[in-house]
Amino acid sequence: MAEDFVIEKFAFKMVLRGIGIVLLIAALLYLVDFAVWRVRVAAGGGMGSVMVDRYTVADLKGGKEDYYANGTVAMPCTKSIYPQEGSNPCWWVERHREVVQHY
Repeated sequence: MAEDFVIEKFAFKMVLRGIGIVLLIAALLYLVDFAVWRVRVAAGGGMGSVMVDRYTVADLKGGKEDYYANGTVAMPCTKSIYPQEGSNPCWWVERHREVVQHY
């Protein structure tokens, strides 16, 4: 019985340590990504744009929706791994080319 408790306690510590390491790596990656992005922005190449289709969705009676095309616009994006200063990264925007607004 005591051995089971020791093993469970050890396993719990290892899981917590693993989660902590993953979070630390993600935080360090974000900081490095931000620093590299700032250098690119200072050099004039940290931002990009992707053409996206915009739609407006209006809710109708009976749970139906009506879609209105708003045309194609250039959406600004960052050339980084993570979102920076309110703009999504270009790799994400390129994979999500339709922007839908619900009213």
